[in-house]
Amino acid sequence: MSSLIQLASNVTFFEVGMGLIVFGVAERLLYSLPSDIVGPGGWLLDTGSTD
Repeated sequence: MSSLIQLASNVTFFEVGMGLIVFGVAERLLYSLPSDIVGPGGWLLDTGSTD
């Protein structure tokens, strides 16, 4: 348990902020792709059936 606390204490606010920014940019990129790439039946990410 103490190693987890030690690991968490080494994370800076900048690292958390940059992680959130990278996650947000990746999410926006995926939402901006056409549905034949990311969507029902998409070749990159198949989000489920078209029903």
